[in-house]
Amino acid sequence: MLGEMPQKIWQTVLEQLQLQVSKPNYDTWLKDTRGLSFKNGVFTVGVPSAFVAEWLQKRLLSLVKRTLSGIIGSTVDVQLTVLASDSVPAPSQIHPDGGTSTRLLPRTKSAHLNRHYTFETFVPGQCNRIAYAAALEVTESPGGRYNPLFIYGETGTGKTHLLYAIANAARTKGFQVICTTAEQFTNQYILALKNNSIDEFHEQYRNTDFLLIDDVQFLSGKTQTQECLVHIFNDLYSNSHQMVMTSDCLPKTIPSVNHKLSSRLVGGLTVHLSPPDFETSLAILTAKTAASNIDAPTEVLSFLAMQFKSSVRELEGALNRVLTYAKLSGAKVDMTTALQALADIGDVKDLHAKKLTPKLIIDAVAGHYDVSPDAILGKQRDRQTALARQVVIYLLRQEKHYSLTEIGKLLHRDHSTILHNFTRISQSMKTDPDLHNSINQIQKQLKKID
Repeated sequence: MLGEMPQKIWQTVLEQLQLQVSKPNYDTWLKDTRGLSFKNGVFTVGVPSAFVAEWLQKRLLSLVKRTLSGIIGSTVDVQLTVLASDSVPAPSQIHPDGGTSTRLLPRTKSAHLNRHYTFETFVPGQCNRIAYAAALEVTESPGGRYNPLFIYGETGTGKTHLLYAIANAARTKGFQVICTTAEQFTNQYILALKNNSIDEFHEQYRNTDFLLIDDVQFLSGKTQTQECLVHIFNDLYSNSHQMVMTSDCLPKTIPSVNHKLSSRLVGGLTVHLSPPDFETSLAILTAKTAASNIDAPTEVLSFLAMQFKSSVRELEGALNRVLTYAKLSGAKVDMTTALQALADIGDVKDLHAKKLTPKLIIDAVAGHYDVSPDAILGKQRDRQTALARQVVIYLLRQEKHYSLTEIGKLLHRDHSTILHNFTRISQSMKTDPDLHNSINQIQKQLKKID
């Protein structure tokens, strides 16, 4: 019977996994998977790409096995298989790892590497998780299947941070690294031509273990520089040395870039960085304030995450502005200070008046169930208060996309308690029409506020 309905089993597994991993993790690695078959103790799961399969195999497979075995009632092995064609070359096309050069050539001058641009300070989320995982992979297995790694996205989404993180990690491991910008590469090439030192220029670039070039869109129209890079690319690739490039757009959309170069740039793995989603923005702000030992209320950080969505740079700029204003004025970091600090930035006060906050959710639920907000946040366990608390947990997850840990901090409860309550209310929603209607009424009320 189990073998006849693998997708139903897998759907149950996904429902449980969704509660055990963060929303970005679930959306990136698990959401598009399918249960294909269950035979002889082996459950086969379909995944959208070889990259997803590799990531799941390394980081989530044990959790998947444990959850699946618990549902089926016996120990189960999990096999991952790719559902669709993948842009990553097949294993037979992958060059062996050759990123261990011991050449002792003089290094060309690289761009200054900010020591704060590391993997540890990069906050992965739904908008950047694949790019982050790929960047980690090339430092662990340089010159392999993700060669070149091409990262593209709008300004301020974290391309340079990832590029420098790769460079810093590679140098720590003893690799020879050249990290530069397309503009610097062009200037060095022109200078080498003028000084009749083009052979030395080529030699330096062709013999590095890692070549990382930021903002390759600036090669547009520079025909000779592009041709030079193609030759360097060919030499590095044939020796399995790792290349990583960034751009604000795909190679084929960069004006006046020859086909020889653009086709090579997309020959490995191409990944996109999009502007941060709410959950990632909140995580970035939380990490920034924690690193500076600053106690900023979740309400303030949530407000900034909602208002400044176009780039990480804009988001961090808004946070710095609020923190600086608070420091100079001697005020504490709260919503009043935040609004004052950002008062001259386009209708922030009006946006805040419409913004949905955790407090507004708690107040709306408290009013609906005729309990006090303090009771919801407190230790009261009577039936009415417990139900109101569960509804708050559900709405914070659904309306604000808060993680279970974040909800736990807001309600002064541990992760397991929040998980239990969220599971209970989610299941009750499916069978209790009165509860379903109550939550719908509260959500309609909240929409009038938001």
